[in-house]
Amino acid sequence: MDHSEDSHIDKKQKVEMSQEQEKEQLFTTVGEQAQEVDNEVRQTGAFDAQGHPVQEIESLCMNCHENGVTRMLLTKIPYFREIILMSFECPHCHFKNSEIQPAAQIAEKGSRYVFKVENKQDFNRQIVKSETATVRFTELDIEIPPKKGQLINVEGILQEMIEDLESDQPERQKVQPEIYEKINQVIAKIKSFIEAEPNTLPLTVTIDDPAGNSWVEYVPGSEEHKWSMYEYNRTAEQNVFLGLVSADEVAQHKLKESQEKKQATETNVSSTLSNAPHTTGFISDASEIENFANEVQTFAATCSSCYKPCETHMKTVNIPHFKDVILMSTVCDHCGYKSNEVKTGGAIPDKGKRTTLKVTDPEDLARDILKSETCGMNIPELNLDLTPGTLGGRFTTIEGLLTQVMEELHGRVFTQSSDSMDEETKARWTSFFARLEDAVSGKIPFTIIMEDPLASSYIQNVYAPDNDPNMVIEEFERTFEQNESLGLNDIKTD
Repeated sequence: MDHSEDSHIDKKQKVEMSQEQEKEQLFTTVGEQAQEVDNEVRQTGAFDAQGHPVQEIESLCMNCHENGVTRMLLTKIPYFREIILMSFECPHCHFKNSEIQPAAQIAEKGSRYVFKVENKQDFNRQIVKSETATVRFTELDIEIPPKKGQLINVEGILQEMIEDLESDQPERQKVQPEIYEKINQVIAKIKSFIEAEPNTLPLTVTIDDPAGNSWVEYVPGSEEHKWSMYEYNRTAEQNVFLGLVSADEVAQHKLKESQEKKQATETNVSSTLSNAPHTTGFISDASEIENFANEVQTFAATCSSCYKPCETHMKTVNIPHFKDVILMSTVCDHCGYKSNEVKTGGAIPDKGKRTTLKVTDPEDLARDILKSETCGMNIPELNLDLTPGTLGGRFTTIEGLLTQVMEELHGRVFTQSSDSMDEETKARWTSFFARLEDAVSGKIPFTIIMEDPLASSYIQNVYAPDNDPNMVIEEFERTFEQNESLGLNDIKTD
């Protein structure tokens, strides 16, 4: 590489760094912005309206079609990411409206949060609901479709629901008295949940956002069953809803797939009738025989982000004293989407497997660990619980897995500069991350408990083939709920 190329890369890096610094200056917390205004007032006795963090823009009122004022504030939501707060007010008809818009880009995957309200205090949990999120209350059998973005709490969503239902009740009582009575019953039921009356709670709240820009507040130290977060690949319909692809592109893609499937079926039938040798299409570069064990297979796929053609690389790896696993990697040259997954093969075992390892030496952090998508992990000494599905399938080391957990929590849940975080919560987060860093550095011992109902997870036994004195592997019977979530209760084997 010559000096001109080096200079070009340096300039590119400087531009990217300056863009990141400019973004940090624009998106600061409300507390930091208020402190800047306060300092300016103390120094000068007044503040400069042009430098004020709230921007005002003249805009059209959609109610009376006169000009009103929209106020915008670029800020950070505690534990989350950058957003734009917008408030509109019309001086002519006095119409008001407020909403939030995510300033971050659409995430690579959709997200679904499940939160259980078990007491009156849980109704105060903060929620960031983007304009693409669907909210569902299971016990109430009520679903709120995507609408304007909001920063709100659980009780606020229910109160808004009551206000919407009550708005047309006087007119409904005259025209449709039967429907009026039924809606009154629904309103009374919602109020009974808000007041936490006996035999009402728990209430399950589910927020499903294909854009991945919604969030439910997590309180460190909460019970594992109260809060859970899942990521998933978007469907073609969800990509159309988000505007990532057009409906015509999806229709053309499905038509092409059906034609290829039909052509492949016809080819296989004719091949069978003519007794022609059948091959899989994956041929080793070194010979004309199939060689899955030593070759990295590459096949055409479709990007789940931009829905354009990409390549997926697959490699079969044998883990000693365990089983064969499949490493899969997808890279899209069009949108830059990357995905790494680990899949385990073989038949579904009759029992699940629970693996317990006591990490007492820093060398134990270098042990290989395979955590499948169906595996839950618990470290009691760190108050760390990972529900099944968190982080997806991972084949790494114990140190690498803990490091990734720490990075994910920092990026998605905790923000050190959160202005609305109370001191008690901040102290608990600080203590949690300090112990997690000590564990990653090998300074403190801890216990890893991995429970996988499909027995597809693994921790390296450094004493193999002998038993590991610090590791206990035990089988357990799956519960009905575990079989139901895995779809095993509906499988017919007769």
